[in-house]
Amino acid sequence: MRLRNHTAVLGLLFFAALMFPTGSQAQDVGVSKCRPCHLPQTKSWEQTKMAKAFDLLKPGIAADKKAAKKLDPNKDYTHDTECLPCHTTGYGKPGGFESIEATPGLAGVQCEVCHGPGGGYLKPTLMSLQNKAYKRTDLVAAGLTVPDVKICQGCHNPKSPFYAAFNYESRKAQGTHEHLQLNNPH
Repeated sequence: MRLRNHTAVLGLLFFAALMFPTGSQAQDVGVSKCRPCHLPQTKSWEQTKMAKAFDLLKPGIAADKKAAKKLDPNKDYTHDTECLPCHTTGYGKPGGFESIEATPGLAGVQCEVCHGPGGGYLKPTLMSLQNKAYKRTDLVAAGLTVPDVKICQGCHNPKSPFYAAFNYESRKAQGTHEHLQLNNPH
């Protein structure tokens, strides 16, 4: 009888941990925190559609394309919960985009969509100007994500009204931003 009660309590605690995460999960910090050390990457990313993804949700923007997909080109989609996961950074996750009013610094598809929440690895002991000897393996262990096809397919999939066949290898070769040349990629 006692074992059954403990199992039920453990099950309830596990369920609560999944449903109500604590502040221990890494949080998004926004491109403004990445920019000082990654200026060339940020500048080239700023020219991409990903950087401007949130703007596409505004009324009148890309009106012809929206109309062609049977979307109202005059509608404001900036609060549409169907659109926000793919047009913002961290929507629906702890520390992620909530609304343009509450978290304007996380609008658009920023660094952390592909590289994971910076709150896990953007620390003076890991990635900083003071610690130039950091290694990619240390960052990955702390939560840095190395982009792959699964990350891209989170948004580039048939759920999107604008989906077209997505070729990961050709997109990867084209690049999203200028890439950092690491002296020590281990």
